[in-house]
Amino acid sequence: MSTGVADPPHEDLGGEPEDRPDLILVVDDDQDIASFVEFNLKVHGFDVIRARDGQDALEVMQDKRPDLAVVDWMMPRMDGVELTRRLRAEPLTSALPVIMLTAKSMTVDKVVGLTAGVDDYLVKPFDTAELIARVSSTLRRNKEFREVSPLTGLPGNARVRREIADRMKAGGDYSVGYIDIDRFKSVNDVYGFDRGDEFIGALASSLHRAVTTVGPPSIFLGHIGGDDFVFICHPDQVLPLTKRTVTDFEQAADQLYDARDAERGYIEVPDRRGNKNRAALVTLSIGVAQATADGRRFTDPRVVIAVASEMKKVAKSQPGSYVAIDRRRADGDEG
Repeated sequence: MSTGVADPPHEDLGGEPEDRPDLILVVDDDQDIASFVEFNLKVHGFDVIRARDGQDALEVMQDKRPDLAVVDWMMPRMDGVELTRRLRAEPLTSALPVIMLTAKSMTVDKVVGLTAGVDDYLVKPFDTAELIARVSSTLRRNKEFREVSPLTGLPGNARVRREIADRMKAGGDYSVGYIDIDRFKSVNDVYGFDRGDEFIGALASSLHRAVTTVGPPSIFLGHIGGDDFVFICHPDQVLPLTKRTVTDFEQAADQLYDARDAERGYIEVPDRRGNKNRAALVTLSIGVAQATADGRRFTDPRVVIAVASEMKKVAKSQPGSYVAIDRRRADGDEG
């Protein structure tokens, strides 16, 4: 593995729209309760739409896509349990979190709701603090679940940005590394996506083992899609972490190739005309952005990611597995 320093041009990512408030669907035939819930949710920054019962809620959701539903148990035409079953049966609403409002507090009643797919309960009478706490915690759990990669179990883009923002606020030194697998497309083209997923899983496992070996302080790992991974750590941990990851991954990857390809050190990739082109075995390109007291400081997670991405492009221009670290100082001088 090689390391290098480069001074990439600043990349203007442009603006991103502010995150919109979460949209909450309140379903209750009791207009006093519905108004109470709507008022308090709006006071705490949520957007709210209302429906009179389960049937009305299904019609409302043909045009709106709420982030969470607060649903009364007892309603005419379609009660909360039946509405939850309907939501779980439809692909577009199957993951919608549901909080059930109910006067029922018996265990057997809760089992019925949980079996239907309810995420949480609010037993009447409830106060504002409990309402907001349960809505906020249910939304948070749902978002964290959706952000986790089903292939690697690692958090995705939104969680990565939050982690970088947290490091910024803390004010300490940190590094953000952006990793991908060189010539990964050739693996997919020759062996298929299932084998490609094995290479991605191998990189995730190598990163986990490297983190365990390097030890504290805590190192964050994220999987932002495909063969792209991110790590966030202290600058002193970058080289031990990346060296161990590269060594471990290259050994694991050798075992995933067909024996003949591993032995000769390349695979043959057919082009559109049927000609076979040689592709070397996979390696890793790693770009690293750093924020240090005597170096650079960042105020936007997007800029940190852009710098790490540019450094990864530098790494890709080098042979073999390569780590390119941005060591520019705040005044733009290379350090």
